[in-house]
Amino acid sequence: MPKPLLIDTDPGIDDAVAIALALAQPEVEVIGITTVGGNSGLDHTTRNTLRLLELLDRTDIPVASGASEPYQRQVKAPAAAGVHGHDGFGGVDLPDPVTKIVSTNAADFLAEKIRNSSEPVTLVALGPLTNIAHLVDAHPDVIALIERFVIMGGAARTGNVTPVAEFNIWHDPESAKRVFSSGLEVVMVGLDVTNSLKTYEHLWDWLADAGKFGKAYAKMLGVYTDFYSSFYGERMTHQHDAIAVAEAIWPNCTNPQAAFIDVECDSPLTDGMTVVDVNMRQGQKPNAYVCWSIDGDLFHQRLMTALQNLAKTIN
Repeated sequence: MPKPLLIDTDPGIDDAVAIALALAQPEVEVIGITTVGGNSGLDHTTRNTLRLLELLDRTDIPVASGASEPYQRQVKAPAAAGVHGHDGFGGVDLPDPVTKIVSTNAADFLAEKIRNSSEPVTLVALGPLTNIAHLVDAHPDVIALIERFVIMGGAARTGNVTPVAEFNIWHDPESAKRVFSSGLEVVMVGLDVTNSLKTYEHLWDWLADAGKFGKAYAKMLGVYTDFYSSFYGERMTHQHDAIAVAEAIWPNCTNPQAAFIDVECDSPLTDGMTVVDVNMRQGQKPNAYVCWSIDGDLFHQRLMTALQNLAKTIN
């Protein structure tokens, strides 16, 4: 029986790959998606989620929108237009969605789904943790009902927005701090593992023969690869969110290690830093896991096979 999966997301090109991976896997059943402001503003991330589900013929999955602003501060930087394009999807020509969101309160929506599920739920967060902070504030009883909580975010070593901060945590550090202290056991799929794996452009060559799925994803991934090429000098991408979804589907595929993790919110120099203590030097008990590595060949085999199979189902 597939495990129920909830996705909190801010699409984003790598989010689109991650969502497709989740929808293609028989091991999990996506029972709902919530949106948050992050890679783009909330209007864009919600529209993109609905457009994506229509492209993938999965309008049966309910979508709820959530927080447009961080937990305790105003948005402090423009959306990541240079990475994901002005609309979050690299300008891909997807029609405006016909389907509608079912709620504008992501926290209430998530709580209802978690409480009503016949099986314990896995929750995966692919963007800033604003919706999840509101969830644990408003519905603390559901914490015990979540079987696994996986995030794409954070870094034990090196950041990607500042020298020490990863974008999702940096965008809303107070929400991340709240979540790490909430009692949820967080599996942090951060830059330590996602930056270790390069997905080279030639691995997407099959998209040219993959119908409307291939046309849309080839455009998105072309924009994403162009950014990486201009920044790193290689025709590759880091598939951050898909690796987090992989950990949600196939537990321990990213070699998690128990740790105590907290978030810096007050320092101008290290704002948004995830402080990772695997040796419990402060005498704290572990509240999370930090992920270090992944079998790249196996990940790419699973990812490409899943997406190729999904593409065949789309008219």
